[in-house]
Amino acid sequence: MQKVDLSSYRNPEYDPGAGILKRAIWILISWLFFQSYLFPVSSFKRALLRLFGAKVGRKVVIKPAVLIKHPWYLQVGDYTWIGEGVWIDNLVLVEISDNVCLSQGAMLLTGNHNYKSPGFDLITKGIKIQSGAWLGAKSIVCPGVECGSQSILTVGSVATGNLESNQIYSGNPARLVRERVIL
Repeated sequence: MQKVDLSSYRNPEYDPGAGILKRAIWILISWLFFQSYLFPVSSFKRALLRLFGAKVGRKVVIKPAVLIKHPWYLQVGDYTWIGEGVWIDNLVLVEISDNVCLSQGAMLLTGNHNYKSPGFDLITKGIKIQSGAWLGAKSIVCPGVECGSQSILTVGSVATGNLESNQIYSGNPARLVRERVIL
């Protein structure tokens, strides 16, 4: 029987999308202005994200303690809220549409590992969050998931598959609970 051998881990096909210098500067900028509580001004954070290649819409709110892996792999629509402690682990493209709410501590994860491989190979898939979706506090969206328009992922839930539009999902793994009705 094969065993996991992390010394054989190789990742030559993965492209972080920027050179080592740009990534290093981003780490410093992220630490100073995004992960800390010292600079709570969203307009400044939007400008920094754009400077590093993110596509960021109008009036996006970015709270403190937000971690964004690679801004050049990020698209955020207008009037979206990114709550305190959100982690966007975007090894590949994450698309967030207009009027989306990412509540405190939500995680968007675009990477995983092949547990069948002795070298634990990296697997990446993008994420799409459609207009009006709401990810509850401490919820997790896994690689390759699309959250449909006006969908809700409730507090602490884990989306391992797509969420259909206008539906509410809860649990781990998240299951359809009921229709979302906006009055």
